[in-house]
Amino acid sequence: MHAPDFWTRTDPVSRLVGAILTPFGWLYGASIAYRASHSHPYQAACKVLCVGNLTAGGTGKTPIAIALAKALIARGAKPVFLTRGYGGSVRGPAFVTADDRATHVGDEPLLLAMVAPVIVSADRAAGARLGEESGFDTIVMDDGLQNFSLVKDVSIVVVDAGDGFGNNRILPAGPLREPVAQGLKRTQGVVLNGTGPVPALPGFGGPVLRTRLAQKGPSLQGKRVVAFAGIGRPSKFFEALAVQGAEVVEQRGFGDHHVYTQSEIARMKARARAEGALLVTTEKDYVRLTSAERDGIVPLPVEAVFDDPAALEALLDRLTKRRVPPLST
Repeated sequence: MHAPDFWTRTDPVSRLVGAILTPFGWLYGASIAYRASHSHPYQAACKVLCVGNLTAGGTGKTPIAIALAKALIARGAKPVFLTRGYGGSVRGPAFVTADDRATHVGDEPLLLAMVAPVIVSADRAAGARLGEESGFDTIVMDDGLQNFSLVKDVSIVVVDAGDGFGNNRILPAGPLREPVAQGLKRTQGVVLNGTGPVPALPGFGGPVLRTRLAQKGPSLQGKRVVAFAGIGRPSKFFEALAVQGAEVVEQRGFGDHHVYTQSEIARMKARARAEGALLVTTEKDYVRLTSAERDGIVPLPVEAVFDDPAALEALLDRLTKRRVPPLST
């Protein structure tokens, strides 16, 4: 789905729509609070790091979860990702294998599996038990701040620095999954992704870390491209291409986790050929395509880079002590 415009706009009509829907948001937020106070979460034997957010839509959470897992591996930990596998048919608990497709396990687990083993499980507690039995010492939950079936040792909230919390209203009146102050009470760290001011973080006194998403892959400076993306905020991908110096002759945005039809892919390939342009997309979109569909499409991966690595290490110290000495600089 695309995020409604009224979530971020401030014109009178957008404010009116948000106000009308606000009572429904109150009920939604109250339901999260009720589940938090009436749940009986499973206490895993291994450490649990939750990478979540307070809003619906893309905040760059998965690249940050990947960066955190890499940091844990560098410290000597043995992490496993735990995710529900949004968009897939597998309920688990089950490990992602090399033969899995996005239709089976979801697109994000395929990205995570490039870094560390991944367990897909609709029941997070059952997934945690599988991780324990398999000898992992740290679970990295990709999403799950509003899931209360598992005790977390450290929870990190990812915030898009450009959009913040939108209109600060709760679904469906705004992008929030729950009141900001309510969610931050269960949070030990905030990661502000991108450029922009630090939003109001009521009652939160923990560390605020900054990250940026660095584009990898071939240089697009001066290249003509036709771009498509089915992520939380496709516009951010298109803006990143322009910053790289690409000439974006056409851009097509789809809803998050969009399943492309053969005709959609064929039309975009034909358009790129007609324009003498590269057809580019995100790595997350690329893994949803079949091998035949991928032919002629250039994926552009991103990686999350922390501005203050020492602050990240200090936060991870709350989870696990270093077993490998840091590299000297």
